Amino acid sequence: MAIEVKVPVLPESVSDATIAAWHKKAGDAVKRDENLLDLETDKVVLEVPSPVDGVLKEIKFAEGSTVNSQQVIALIEEGSVAAVAPVAADAPKAAAAVPAAPAKAAASPAPVAADALPPGARFTAVTSNVNPADVAGTGRHGMVTKEDIVNYASGKTAGVSGGARPEERVPMTRMRARIAERLMQSKNSIAMLTSFNEVNLAKVMQMRKELGEAFEKANGIKLGFMSFFAKAAANALQKYPVVNASVDGNDIIYHGYADISVAVSTDKGLVTPVLRNVERMSFADIEKGIAGYAKAAREGGLKLEDLQGGTFTITNGGTFGSLMSTPIVNPPQSAILGMHTIKERAIVENGQVIAAPMMYIAISYDHRIIDGKDAVLFLVDIKNQLENPHRMLLGM
Repeated sequence: MAIEVKVPVLPESVSDATIAAWHKKAGDAVKRDENLLDLETDKVVLEVPSPVDGVLKEIKFAEGSTVNSQQVIALIEEGSVAAVAPVAADAPKAAAAVPAAPAKAAASPAPVAADALPPGARFTAVTSNVNPADVAGTGRHGMVTKEDIVNYASGKTAGVSGGARPEERVPMTRMRARIAERLMQSKNSIAMLTSFNEVNLAKVMQMRKELGEAFEKANGIKLGFMSFFAKAAANALQKYPVVNASVDGNDIIYHGYADISVAVSTDKGLVTPVLRNVERMSFADIEKGIAGYAKAAREGGLKLEDLQGGTFTITNGGTFGSLMSTPIVNPPQSAILGMHTIKERAIVENGQVIAAPMMYIAISYDHRIIDGKDAVLFLVDIKNQLENPHRMLLGM
């Protein structure tokens, strides 16, 4: 009996998806819940598992094809693992959808360790005819990223002595194109302004030093800086609700909850999964939520619903060494908090010059609905909480 494999139901905000990579070919035996292919949307890469045990009988769309919600993309002959005559995808579709490979790709592509790569890197490795085992990874824990594959492929084709100047034209991924679109939307539709302050993190660092080990034993996760900033932001959003609001036409929507988007960098671009109701979360809940999202983002396991909504965003450029920046608001949100690197600097405290771990913080906001006074007071409130972390425990 032939079982249909369909594109998962996509939310209203996602109109279609692109087949990034097939992990099985027609005629292969498959097991229930085994990943058949990766679908790339504007926001995440989705894995499509096999609904049954059997043999992949027919692939209806080749890599690079655009498909819609609930569209049939393959057929599986259930139960039997006997040889099934494979039916390939439409030749015209395949020719139009798959990017042209260099002349050297005429040879059989090198085997790819699919499970060891993020989806974007897997697809690029196959289309570039690169064996990931030959590539030195620069990602977390040495993972080979898409950029590593692209750079390696470019280096292999340079090969001409005497100062070769290689170039490569690569189409944007759907996610990168969507990021570009959203940034231009923000720039063109929001009256954006940025205010800065600085915060002394000595007491936060002292608290982490004194309680970090006990916190980890009690909760199974380390106490990081992000939970302090997320909790401080959630408390401040309750005091200054306009910073947590959004514009809808001529209306302002005030949100009575703090759904904070946390910017996470991946090899395909920046994503912002959402922590729901942060005002009700403990420090341990926040740390576990962020760690879970970071792991899912690195492994391509984020779900579309993880990225939906969000009333405020926190981004941490300090992870990469940024000293100061002006973060860009993510519509329809009205504000974003930027964290930066911690640097020991000389400050005056009680008439004495001392060295302290200082961080510049920034808030970019939509000046159409947020006055400068509210934005500055919001940032000062976060500064005061972080310089007196016990205030957060008292909700002050």
